[in-house]
Amino acid sequence: MVKEARTAATREALGPTLVRLARSGLDIVVVDADLGVSTSAAKFGAEFPDRFFTVGVAEQNMIGVAAGLAASGKIAFASSFAVFAPGHCFDQVRMAVAQPNLNVKLVASHGGVVTGEDGASAQALEDFALMLSLPNFRVIVPADVVEAEQAIEAAARSYGPFYIRTVRPKVPVIYEDGYKFELGRWRLLRPGSEVTVIAVGVLVKAALDAAGLLAADGIDCRVLNAASLKPADTEAVLSAAAETGAIVTAEDHQVHGGLGSLVAQTVARHRPVPMAFVGMQDRYGASGRWDELLEYFSLTSQAIAQAAREVMARKGA
Repeated sequence: MVKEARTAATREALGPTLVRLARSGLDIVVVDADLGVSTSAAKFGAEFPDRFFTVGVAEQNMIGVAAGLAASGKIAFASSFAVFAPGHCFDQVRMAVAQPNLNVKLVASHGGVVTGEDGASAQALEDFALMLSLPNFRVIVPADVVEAEQAIEAAARSYGPFYIRTVRPKVPVIYEDGYKFELGRWRLLRPGSEVTVIAVGVLVKAALDAAGLLAADGIDCRVLNAASLKPADTEAVLSAAAETGAIVTAEDHQVHGGLGSLVAQTVARHRPVPMAFVGMQDRYGASGRWDELLEYFSLTSQAIAQAAREVMARKGA
């Protein structure tokens, strides 16, 4: 009998992880904007009601309250959907958290088209670009629930602003429970010498599947998980460029301003090689089942594999 792969939503990591860390003695407080059940932050509120503050549907206030708590010495977590935070409150995030470099951790769920049936208005596709633009912020996009737990703990134990994007659907679990997330390191998930795929979030599994498709054609594909978008792993990018000579990026985000732009800047400055970008091509999402939307918008292993073949063909041009 074949064992079914474990699946879990990365948003499910927030509440239980914060409960565990608070029990261990970390001085954590959580500010919520009426979405604590969906983000799983409500699980922290159930255990620590005196350290859980809900402000209703007022994301700008949520950021201000979190900033005030952080200025008072607390480890302040704020959670909502990514379209609301940073979407509705970018100015507050910029002015009240990034500029004073306060100890606020913004954990935003429902990122990307994988938000699904809620439609385009609920699918954050610009959040990487917004948060990568802010000095002082660290930006993390876990590939699975194990990495999400680790990233949340790393944020709690590190001073300063963090943005962590989680997702709504249950997605395959890639890592074993003993995995250790490292800020600024992009994990090598598969070695390869002919082309590199650098992926983030839900497309990490698709990148691994794409490498399998390429292997069937005799193509040796390297796969990197770029969960730590900021700080990025410049050394991993430059090694990929030097050793494989071609790079594809894959993300559930606009191709402008996200992972692709980040990698392209590094490659252009230090080691130019052919590149291709799998992501949302300057368009908004739609309503549908999350897996069907990935197919519709060509955010798939087949699209990644085809992009890899194309950049390989350009290596000798």
